[in-house]
Amino acid sequence: MRLPAAYTGVVGFKPSYGSLSRWGVIQYANSLDTVGILARSVQDAGKVYSVLNEHDPQDPTSLPPSLRQRLSSLTSTSTKKTLRIGVPTQYNIAELSSSIRTTYAKLLETLQSAGHSLIPVDLPSTRHALSAYYVLAPAEASSNLAKYDGVRYGFRSSGPDSSPADKLPLYAQTRGEAFGDEVQRRILLGAYTLSSEAIDNHFIQAQRIRRMVQQDFDAVFARQNPLVDRAGGTSAQVDVVITPTAPTLPPTVDEVARQSSVEAYMNDVFTVPASLAGLPAVSVPVGLPKDVRETLDKEDVAFAGMQVIGQLGDDEMVLEAASLIEATNSV
Repeated sequence: MRLPAAYTGVVGFKPSYGSLSRWGVIQYANSLDTVGILARSVQDAGKVYSVLNEHDPQDPTSLPPSLRQRLSSLTSTSTKKTLRIGVPTQYNIAELSSSIRTTYAKLLETLQSAGHSLIPVDLPSTRHALSAYYVLAPAEASSNLAKYDGVRYGFRSSGPDSSPADKLPLYAQTRGEAFGDEVQRRILLGAYTLSSEAIDNHFIQAQRIRRMVQQDFDAVFARQNPLVDRAGGTSAQVDVVITPTAPTLPPTVDEVARQSSVEAYMNDVFTVPASLAGLPAVSVPVGLPKDVRETLDKEDVAFAGMQVIGQLGDDEMVLEAASLIEATNSV
């Protein structure tokens, strides 16, 4: 949701994991898949979310009514006039383009001038989140997509489907024709990380990093994680964290064609941590400052996506903060 939104100048909202039903959605990664919303405005995204935010007994990952009631009781009914905004130091990476860096700094300056507090926060596990994500997601995808063999589910190639001369299994041709290069790459990567020789050094370690990412977020948010029986940290207590959505402006089609897989994966560096932790996050388009626009071609975009991340279940707070950004930095 968030990267497409950032690249096209719309709002992209990823709710808390389990908020919206996944019934009917083809599974990619069970522990990460979250139905999101693309909209023209934060208000429209909020309206759609309020309608869809219901328990679905057909979805085993849907938050149960008891937890939804608890989350509702924890949510403040009064609109906060000022926010405590976390600014993670680890997100100031070398790959962050100058145009995004300038836009981000300008947004923070505008919010501070409006009376909101900026608080540096420490998310040390963030630097490992991208690597962990691209171990866990392909592993789950490899397992989920195994049933699409053309025998029970999905596309089936015409003619004989086995290649005994090449010592390939029955449905090798079907899966080779049905899945694109990136899908095949992730299936192979996932199958390897789940193998007996790699699971300890890759999959298990990635799960540990995921837990560390969750704990880092719990330590900086003022609101306690409703799934964890301990209070948050005391060094920094913030309502939301604001970061860029992507490290660069939208790449052109030619630039995408020249990118390696690793370079393409780097586009997810700011969105992956919230996905690993199951947190609500929204991308809001922010207009580029005049001095940045003057350095770009007329065909280039005039906006950049900025991301708001909140504690698990604090979706309304995330949308509220996104509305503030939208009101003060409309495209």
